[in-house]
Amino acid sequence: MNTTIMLFLLQDGITNGAIYALLGLALVLVFAVTRVILIPQGEFVTYGALTYASLASGQMPGTAQLALAMGIAACAFDLFVARKTLHGRLILRSVLANVVLPAIVLALTIYFAAQKPPVAICIALSLVIVAMIGLYLYRIAFQPLAHTSVLVLLIASVGVHLALQGLGLLFFGAEGQRGPAVLSGAFTAGSLRFTGQSLTVYGITIAFIVGLWLFFGLTLYGKALRATAVNRLGARLAGIRTTLSGQIAFLLASVIGALSGIMIVPITTLYYDSGFLIGLKGFVAAIIGGLVSYPLTAVAALFVGIVEAFSSFYASNYKEVIVFMLLIPVLLLRSLAAPAVEEEKD
Repeated sequence: MNTTIMLFLLQDGITNGAIYALLGLALVLVFAVTRVILIPQGEFVTYGALTYASLASGQMPGTAQLALAMGIAACAFDLFVARKTLHGRLILRSVLANVVLPAIVLALTIYFAAQKPPVAICIALSLVIVAMIGLYLYRIAFQPLAHTSVLVLLIASVGVHLALQGLGLLFFGAEGQRGPAVLSGAFTAGSLRFTGQSLTVYGITIAFIVGLWLFFGLTLYGKALRATAVNRLGARLAGIRTTLSGQIAFLLASVIGALSGIMIVPITTLYYDSGFLIGLKGFVAAIIGGLVSYPLTAVAALFVGIVEAFSSFYASNYKEVIVFMLLIPVLLLRSLAAPAVEEEKD
């Protein structure tokens, strides 16, 4: 170990930590608003990355067809729930949002996939497709269970993760893919070399964190999300649509996951199941942040990335074990600091 190697490891750790920070923030947001521990966050990463890589190579991604199928199911759910109060406006709005929109996106995907579109179009289509999947996923799997216990929501989250992972194998196959860099070029600063892709990771992470801060602090929907996170029942009594808050939370989480995957796939080869491990490292950061603190989650994510980088240098075979062992002291300290709760008696 010398100074140059240490700087390289720090750079690599900060790059990975920036990705984990985005995923950790998404997990905290979803849990705070909906009480769902979003295990499928990793699938949003792989779906975004592999959809982007498939489009860039001129292949048709199956995720666009999945979005249409889930939209049709969501439309059927909406019409069934509102069957006693159906009217023309409700039907039209549901059909447009859940069927027409994904059908248009599917048609655009088929058209552009045959022409190997530029990077900007690949990114835009990938984000829209995964965002729709996240939105419809909440409507189909989690909105009907919104008032159940956290344990039931966790079981549903595990089931959704397994289903999406199997569909990922069906859509993209077992072979890994890499996508083109979002920003090419590189420059050196001393002994460090910064690529355009790493600068893209830093820039997008900072922009997203600032954007989320402005969204929660200045916009009406952001304040509604904060109110729902603080007190769900109180938010409902104040006239806030908690269902809409859940939809926005899942929409943001899916966009963050897809964007993270798009930033990762030019750097490393991703497989259909790679997102699960990446999402778990974001989950470690979210747990360190207590699933409530956004700044602490971001700082913890950078720490997780740096620990992973140095672990890969000193003990590469055990780097995953070392990263996940960070949870043990955190959970121990939180359990000791938590107030004692008496068990309920029958």
